[in-house]
Amino acid sequence: MDPALPPLISSRLLADQLNTGAADAPVIVHVGTTMVGTDPHASYLDRRLPSARFALLDDDLADPPAPGVGRHPLPSAAAFSAVLGRLGIALETPVVAYDDRNGAFAARLTWMLRIIGQPAALLAGGLNTWSGLFESGLVEPHEPVHDRLAVPWPAEAIADADDVAIHIKQGGVVIDSREPLRYAGKVEPIDAVAGHIPGAINMPFTDNLADGQWLDAPQLAERFARLDMDPRAIVYCGSGVTACHNALAVESAGRPLPRVFVGSWSGWSSDPRRPVAIGVTSG
Repeated sequence: MDPALPPLISSRLLADQLNTGAADAPVIVHVGTTMVGTDPHASYLDRRLPSARFALLDDDLADPPAPGVGRHPLPSAAAFSAVLGRLGIALETPVVAYDDRNGAFAARLTWMLRIIGQPAALLAGGLNTWSGLFESGLVEPHEPVHDRLAVPWPAEAIADADDVAIHIKQGGVVIDSREPLRYAGKVEPIDAVAGHIPGAINMPFTDNLADGQWLDAPQLAERFARLDMDPRAIVYCGSGVTACHNALAVESAGRPLPRVFVGSWSGWSSDPRRPVAIGVTSG
C-alpha cells in the first residue's frame, strides 16, 4: 500500500491544493458523530471547509454495535463502498478527512481508506486549525459514483480479540489509546466493565498533540520508539475509533501502520471469557 497522500496534511498545504483548483484536488469529508451529544449534521451545516461532504461515524463508518465486536464494528466492504460512492469518491480519488475534535473521529475514515489503498490524509488539527475560508448553510450537490468496486478489508491491517491475546502472550506491544483514568479502571463512562486488556500499555491518543497541534515526525518517532522492535504492534481504544488516531501517528513517525483491534475495549470487555486488568502497567 502506497497512498499518494501522507497520513497527515497541514491546513496550509490543503489550502494551497484547494486554491489551485486542480482536477486532482482531494474530496474533503467532514466526519461527525452522535457520541459528543450535539447534532453533528447541524454542526456541519453551520461551519465546514469549502465543498466538504458529510459522513456520520455511527452510520457510515460502522455497523451497529453487537456483543463481542464492540460499539463500532467495521461495516462490510460493500456497505463502505456504497457510502464512498454516495460521497462521490471514486477508487483513485484522494480524500482529506477532518472533524472538530482534533481528528479523534476523522482518523477512523482516514485509516479505513488507507488500509484499502485509497489515497487519504487526516487534516492535522481539524476544523480548529483551518486557516482558510469556511462555508455554511445549504450544501451544493455533488455527483455520486455509481457501481464503485468494493475493496475487501485487508486481514493484515486488522486484529481481533484472539490476535490480541496471542500477541501479548508472545511479548508483543499492544497499545491502549484511551485516557489514563479509563485505562486504569478508575472511571468507565461508556462500557459496562472498567479496566484494560492485561499486558497493554497506555499511550493516550491525545498525546499525539500539544496545544492543539500535532507533534512533528521526530517527536512522534520518539513517542513510539518502543514499536521499533514490534512492527506488528496492535492499537485499541474504546471502540476502534481513536485507536486509528494512534495508528496514523505511528505511520507518520515513519513506522509500519500498526494493526487496529476494531472491537477494542467494548468488544473485549463484553466477553466474560476475557481477563481484565486494573491499575497501571509499567513499561
